[in-house]
Amino acid sequence: MGAPSDTVFPKPLPSPLPEDLLASINAHLSTLTPEGILRWGLDHLPNLYQTTAFGLTGLVSIDMLSKITDNPPPLIFLDTLYHFRETYELVEEVKQRYGYVDARHGDSAEGKRIYVYKPEECESAADFEEKYGENLWENDENTYDYAVKVEPARRAYEHLNVKSVITGRRASQGGDRANLQPLEIDVTGLFKLNPLFNWPFSIVEWHINSNNVPRNKLLSQGYKSIGDWHSTSKVKEGEGERDGRWKGKEKTECGLHKDYFAMKGRAKLQAQSESVVVSA
Repeated sequence: MGAPSDTVFPKPLPSPLPEDLLASINAHLSTLTPEGILRWGLDHLPNLYQTTAFGLTGLVSIDMLSKITDNPPPLIFLDTLYHFRETYELVEEVKQRYGYVDARHGDSAEGKRIYVYKPEECESAADFEEKYGENLWENDENTYDYAVKVEPARRAYEHLNVKSVITGRRASQGGDRANLQPLEIDVTGLFKLNPLFNWPFSIVEWHINSNNVPRNKLLSQGYKSIGDWHSTSKVKEGEGERDGRWKGKEKTECGLHKDYFAMKGRAKLQAQSESVVVSA
């Protein structure tokens, strides 16, 4: 028996979602194009947003959505305060090209919006280093990931009542993403839609080039996957797409797609440990 037709799935999807229903949904979504997956997400996923660091896959989704709907899901950009200058330039280019405007929690929920979230109580790298010390990514990368990605994301989801997000992850990126499905549900109950889950890098690049989608200038300088400046390197011929991220480490994810409660628990323990040291 094949996957259920599109009309079988409830709109919006309930939470919690039974495992057999999730399996049926993924069987169905696996037969669709990325545009089809995005259309399905618009119809079925509650309170849908797109989280993006403006990598190539996220840019493809932004471009596709611009042709599918006049009212795309709002964007959430997690500004770690350590992005490359070229990444910030790209954000402005995307705003201009697709008509997104800056928005804040509590603003009117109309139009194409982009919400920017930074580490708590920090507006600059100087603020962050005053709070956590210098080179936190080297001294305690779990706390760093929690402070710049995990906590700001959860704050955004709570402020904006986010129940579902579109991500830019793909199975061909390897690591923890190798067995990626079109739709996932994380430990907090958040729906994660991965519309380009089965596209290789070459097809992503083809769409970018064919549709003249804005891209990060660093991609023409030997980079393939771009994150913070301190943990992103150029890749050599024959290396994987994400081999330039956290080079020399076993790490493959920034924490955003790991177990939220485990990340929060580690960060809390570290804060308590530092408090004990200071008090001693």
